[in-house]
Amino acid sequence: MAEVSLDAAAKKTLLRKIPHGVFICGVAEGEEVNGFTASWVTQGSFEPPLVVMAVRADSTSNGVIQRTARFSLNVLAADQKDLAAVFFKPQKALGGRFDAAPFQLGALGLPILDDALGAVECELVGQVAVGDHTVFVGEVKSAVLHRDGAALELGPTGWQYGG
Repeated sequence: MAEVSLDAAAKKTLLRKIPHGVFICGVAEGEEVNGFTASWVTQGSFEPPLVVMAVRADSTSNGVIQRTARFSLNVLAADQKDLAAVFFKPQKALGGRFDAAPFQLGALGLPILDDALGAVECELVGQVAVGDHTVFVGEVKSAVLHRDGAALELGPTGWQYGG
């Protein structure tokens, strides 16, 4: 096989062109809840309904998903950049971000934000751990729709995550 050199600048520019939504992933373990902003998310199957999400391998929530085999995905409205930003910021303690984001626990005991468009709760059915993120595949087990509307997407926020 021929040696190929990767043009790092081209790779970065092109990978950042892949469109992403901005979601809040929720996890729960015992009495502790946590949430983080996730943008590497897509639907993976109609039947069964699957979502695919990449999570930083060294994150606290990655470990929680590994141990509990569950996560929620909260879909934010297009005007909820400020709410997404809360879940980007470093936190003092596990669950601290939820002080600014009222939530209820869903059918699987996972955080569902009151102000999101809605959320799905998933049970882990697969994972691939390669590189600096783990790719989790979750089967949608519950869905809560608070209201319909346009979803928050990464491009218009001006934020970059990718490349």
